[in-house]
Amino acid sequence: MKPLNRKLLRELMRMKGQMLAVAAVVACGISVFVSMSSVEHSLKLSRARYYSDYRFADVFMQMKRAPVSMLDGVRRISGVAAVRARIVSDVTLDVPGLDEPATGRLLSIPDRKRPVLNDVFLREGRYIRPGHPEEVIASEPFMKANGLGLGDRIGAVINGRWKELVIVGKGLSPEYIYEVQPGAFFPDNRRFGVFWMSRDALESALDMTGAFNDLSLTLAHGASEKDVIDRLDVIFSRYGSLGAYGRGEQMSDRFISDEIKQVGIQITVLPTIFLGVAVFLLNIVLRRLVSTQRDLIAVMKAVGYTNEEVGLHYLGFAMVPVALGALAGTALGAWLGVGLTKVYEDFYNFAELVYSFRFRDAALAVLLSSGASLVGALGAVRHAVRLPPAEAMRPEAPAVYKPGFLDRRAFQKKISVAFRIIIRNLERRPWKAVLSIFMIALAVAILVSGRYSYDAVNHIMLVEFSGKHREDVTVMFNESRPRSVRYDFASMDGVLEQEFYREEAARLVYGHQSRRQSITGLAGSGGLRRLLDARNREFMLPERGILLTTTLADILGVQEGDTLRVEFLQGERRIENVPVAGRIDEMLGLSAYMRIDNLDRIAGNPGVVSAAYLRINDSRSERLFADFKEMPGIAGVMMLKAMQKSFEELIARSMTTSTVILTSFASILAFAVVYNGARISLSERARELSSLRVLGLTKGEIAVILLGEQAILTVIAIPLGFLIGIGLSVLLALGLSSELYRMPVVFSGINFVFALVVTIVVSIVSGLMIRYRLNHLDLIAVLKTRE
Repeated sequence: MKPLNRKLLRELMRMKGQMLAVAAVVACGISVFVSMSSVEHSLKLSRARYYSDYRFADVFMQMKRAPVSMLDGVRRISGVAAVRARIVSDVTLDVPGLDEPATGRLLSIPDRKRPVLNDVFLREGRYIRPGHPEEVIASEPFMKANGLGLGDRIGAVINGRWKELVIVGKGLSPEYIYEVQPGAFFPDNRRFGVFWMSRDALESALDMTGAFNDLSLTLAHGASEKDVIDRLDVIFSRYGSLGAYGRGEQMSDRFISDEIKQVGIQITVLPTIFLGVAVFLLNIVLRRLVSTQRDLIAVMKAVGYTNEEVGLHYLGFAMVPVALGALAGTALGAWLGVGLTKVYEDFYNFAELVYSFRFRDAALAVLLSSGASLVGALGAVRHAVRLPPAEAMRPEAPAVYKPGFLDRRAFQKKISVAFRIIIRNLERRPWKAVLSIFMIALAVAILVSGRYSYDAVNHIMLVEFSGKHREDVTVMFNESRPRSVRYDFASMDGVLEQEFYREEAARLVYGHQSRRQSITGLAGSGGLRRLLDARNREFMLPERGILLTTTLADILGVQEGDTLRVEFLQGERRIENVPVAGRIDEMLGLSAYMRIDNLDRIAGNPGVVSAAYLRINDSRSERLFADFKEMPGIAGVMMLKAMQKSFEELIARSMTTSTVILTSFASILAFAVVYNGARISLSERARELSSLRVLGLTKGEIAVILLGEQAILTVIAIPLGFLIGIGLSVLLALGLSSELYRMPVVFSGINFVFALVVTIVVSIVSGLMIRYRLNHLDLIAVLKTRE
C-alpha cells in the first residue's frame, strides 16, 4: 500500500465518526432516489404489461341502450382497431356475514373464453360455463375483504328480481386497478365489488337482448383520439350517450397515473436536500482537515509528491465516505423499494405488481454521489494544491479579532463569561453559523413536510365525512324516480331525515373549451349535503345560475358572471345558456351545482330525482338494511361511516411506513449536522478549552461553552425549519394536486411538536457523544500542539 493511502486510511479511522455521519447522509439521499426511481419504474412497467396483456381500451363510452347492429358503423370509423360492446349494470348485493347492503357492478363477458378488450385476469378458480347463468367471477379485493371463497353464494337484485350468484373465479381487470364505487373517491372493498357474468345471463335479466350499454375500443397507431370521440358522439347521440372519453378520463387510470406522477416528484426533492447537506458537511470537514495539516502538506510536496497526487489524496477523504454511502444507500433503496411496492398493493390491484430494480438507477446514484463529493471537496482540495511548501510550513496567520457586541463594558457584569465566549465565537464565523442553521433547518423541514400529507388527508376526511356529507347512507337509483319516492322512504322504519338530488350528464362549453360533466341539482345547501370549500367554509347554493368548482372553472376558463353553454346528453338533450354564479374551491373531483328547480327547468322532465341522502337511526339500521337489499330500483348504496373507516385503516398503514422512513432520515440528517459541527468546533477550540480547564473551569463549564453554541444554532434553526417545511409542503401540494383531488395546505400542532421533539432528542444524543469526548480530552497532549 502506498504511503499516502496508508495515511488516508489512518486519518479516516481517526475521523470515523464524522465520516460515518457524512456517509449516512449520502446513504439517505441515495436510498430515496433509488427506491422512488425503482418504484416509479415498477409501477409504470406493471401498468404497461397489465394494459398490454389484457388489452385495456383507449376510448370508452356509456349509453342508455344501443342495438348491436351499430357496431359495424363503429368499426368503419377511421383509426378504430378493435371494438367491444357489453352490458354493465350496478346492483344491490346481499353478502353473507355483512349486515349492510353491498353494491356490485355486473360486467358481461362472452360465454366462452376468448380474447377481448378489458379482459379478466383469473387469480384463482375457472371461467364461467355456458348454460350456467348463476356463475360469476368476483373481483379479488371484494372477495378478500369479505372472506369469500370459490363456491360461495351471494344474493343480488337484478332488474327488480332476486337472483343467487355463485362465485367460480377470483379475478381482476385493468379497468379497475383502483376499484371504487361510482361517485366515490375512497375505496370500500367490503361493500363494493366488480363481477363478470355471462352476456346471455345479463341480456335475459336486464331485457337487453341484441343491445348493449357500454362500448370500449382501441385505436390504430397514429389515429386521432379526438376525431374518433367526435364521431362516436355523433353516432350514438340518439341512444342516450353520455359522451365518449379517452383513457385519460377513465377513473382507475387517472388515479394510477397521478400516483406515478407523485412518485416522480419525490425522486427530485428529498435526494437534492440530502446530497446538498452532504456537500456542506464535506466542505467544512475537509477545510478543517487541510487547515490542520498545513505542515504535512508542505512535507509531502517537499519530498516529491506532485500537486495532483496531493489533491487526489485529499479528494479521497470525500470519495471514501461518499462511496460507502452510495453503496449502502443503493442497497437500502432496493430494500425500501420492495417494501414500498408492497404498500402500493394495498391501494392498487395489479395482476402482478413486480418490483423492478434498474442498474441504471444505481449507476445514476453513483454519479450523483460522486458529483456531491467533488463539489464538497473542491474548495479544500484546491487550497491544498495551491499551497506553496514554504508557506505551508508556517502556521496560519491568526485571525484579526475585535470586541463583539457582548464584550462591551455594559454587558460584562450582566452576562456570564461562558455565554459571551459562545456569542463571540458565532460572531467571528458568521457564514459557518448561518450554513449550520440552514442545514439543521432542512432536517426540521423534512420532518414537517414528511407529515404534511398526513395532515392534508386528515383535513380532507374531516371536511368530506364530517362537514360536507352529514348523511349516513346514500341510495342511488338505477333510473330517475319521481319525487313522490320520498313517501316510500319516509314510511321506512329507521329513516330520520332524507334529502334528494338530481344528477344530469352534460357537456359544458365555453369558447373553444368543453368538458363532460354531470350537474348536481340540490334542494339547498344547509341540510345533509353541504357545500364546503377547502378551508371548511360553507357556501350557499345560488338562487340562479350554476356554481362550479374552481378547478373545473379554470379548465373551462370561466369566471363568475360568464355564460356557459350547457348541452345535456340525455333525455330531451336540450342546449341552454347558463350564467356562472360562482366558484367553490373543493378538494375532491370536479363538480357543478344548481338548485334542483332550476335544473328541472333547463334539463326538462321536471320532478325526478337520481338518489337520496338518508340519516338513519342506528338502532333500527339492521331492519332498514334488510329492506334495502330487497328493494327494486336501487343501483347501489354507499355507507358513509363504513367507507370512512375502511379508508382510515388503509391510509394508516401507508402513512405509518412513510412517517417512520422520513423521521429516521431526518433524524440522521440533523444528527450529522449537529455532531459534525460540534466535532469541528472541538478540534478547532481544543487548545482554548484545555486552557480554560487548566485555569480552573470544570468539565461541565467547558461543555456548556462548546455545546451551548450548537444549542443556540439548533434553537434558531427550528423556527426557520418550520418555515422551510411549510414552503416545501406548499410545493408538494402544488405538485401532488390534480383534477381528481387538490391537497390543502394545512398543518396540525402535532406536526410541529413532533418535529420539535425529534430535533431536540437528536441534538441531545449528539451532544452527549461530544460530551463524552470532551470528558476524555488529553489536556497535556492538546497544550503541546503547535499553534
